[in-house]
Amino acid sequence: MSTGVLAAGNWIRDHVKTVDRWPDQDGLSMILEHADANGGGPYNVLKDLSGLGAPFPLLGMGLVGDDDDGRAILADCAACGIDASRLRRDPVSRTSYTDVMTVRSTARRTFFHDRGANARLGPEHLDFAGTQARIFYLGYLLLLDRLDAPGPGGRPAAYGVLKAARDAGLLTAVDCVSSSSERFRSVVLPSLPEIDVFFVNDFEAEQITGLSLGRGPSLNRRAVEAAARALAGFGVRQWTILHFPEGACACSSAGEVVWQPSVLVPPGLIAGPVGAGDALAAGVLLGVHEHWPMGRALELGACTAAVSLLHPTSSGSIRPAAECLAFGRQHGFVAPP
Repeated sequence: MSTGVLAAGNWIRDHVKTVDRWPDQDGLSMILEHADANGGGPYNVLKDLSGLGAPFPLLGMGLVGDDDDGRAILADCAACGIDASRLRRDPVSRTSYTDVMTVRSTARRTFFHDRGANARLGPEHLDFAGTQARIFYLGYLLLLDRLDAPGPGGRPAAYGVLKAARDAGLLTAVDCVSSSSERFRSVVLPSLPEIDVFFVNDFEAEQITGLSLGRGPSLNRRAVEAAARALAGFGVRQWTILHFPEGACACSSAGEVVWQPSVLVPPGLIAGPVGAGDALAAGVLLGVHEHWPMGRALELGACTAAVSLLHPTSSGSIRPAAECLAFGRQHGFVAPP
């Protein structure tokens, strides 16, 4: 029986700096805290699954550079019980990194990203021969140069990779990045028929579907459900997970809709939102792997995302699944739209 999550895509070293203010051009701000940590979809999801105590193997696949950041990633994987034997060192590229600037008073963040070795990741690096994993996670579309580029038949190369994963018997899960570009329809949309579980935020859903969902008090429940149904109609095979600050809405290929509100985290506890979307994905994927009902998986996802807010890095505060659920239930959930 297959078991485990194999995650590939953007392996990133985050250099997270908490600053006192966002400066004007040519201005100065003070760095109050600094931490080096995991970044990128596969790295974050696997670290979060490790923190949650996932009772199955965790495996990484992708490219890092032969440098200090690359060696730090491999050492961190070993420390967290993540099998990095499919994570290759690229001798000609540096490891991808992101400088993450978080303003302490607002928790708003700004990213300065170097694509590094991830820009060279191609189908030849993603081999599913011999894997016993149950789920293949790929993140992020729109931030993987060669996988986003057209492949055979004009579809993005990621489509072929996902098809190969499904042909090997894996369930595919995908996330994309919030790029302000027209490529949502040329890269993400054609890939949907080979995706079993698709994670998408409100901005990304609007870019793909053309629907306006609203924000905050103006968030439109019917529009959210319509967007989730539209994405399922575009080809997502099992579940579309559409998330936003107030919660998440999951829509199955059969039309079942499940809502989950976000946790009411006291503002004073929030250290930063970096990695919250990946934390939600990790919680949901744990539930999907264990064949939980989607409502239960979504609750764990929301609670894991809430706990991730307690530390300025993506995974520094992730706790075992039972503790994440207890944290969410202790603080309660926001009112649904």
